[in-house]
Amino acid sequence: METKSAMARLRIRNRTRGTVLATAAEVAATSRQRRTGLLRHERLEPGEGLWIVPCEAIHTFGMRFPIDVLFLDRQKKVLKVRSHMPRGRIAVCLWAHSVLELPAGTIAASGTQPGDELDFEEANEAVEGERMRSWGDFGAR
Repeated sequence: METKSAMARLRIRNRTRGTVLATAAEVAATSRQRRTGLLRHERLEPGEGLWIVPCEAIHTFGMRFPIDVLFLDRQKKVLKVRSHMPRGRIAVCLWAHSVLELPAGTIAASGTQPGDELDFEEANEAVEGERMRSWGDFGAR
């Protein structure tokens, strides 16, 4: 398993609403990372999250906490939302290209809904003020 420090971290903003969804979301882009997802996490702190790409279905079997789920298309437009998804559930969106898993309550707090457009940027904790690299094309296969 990769350590948290080895995984890319993203700042994710809801461009439509002008709100920040995550300041340190991890990216699950490999098969192994996608299979593991959040299963080894005890919880998600505010500002954390997991972007699973590509992905069109997730489950919460074996999870220890509820999550908010956003299904996104290739342009990072929200297709479907699932708030406070409890343990032992499955959520699917066959049109989705990726899934963003967030702490429960993030969707309500940010007002995020289907049709909203998200911006993804690499979070750079090492050098304050350095321009963030856009993740606009990441995962566009």
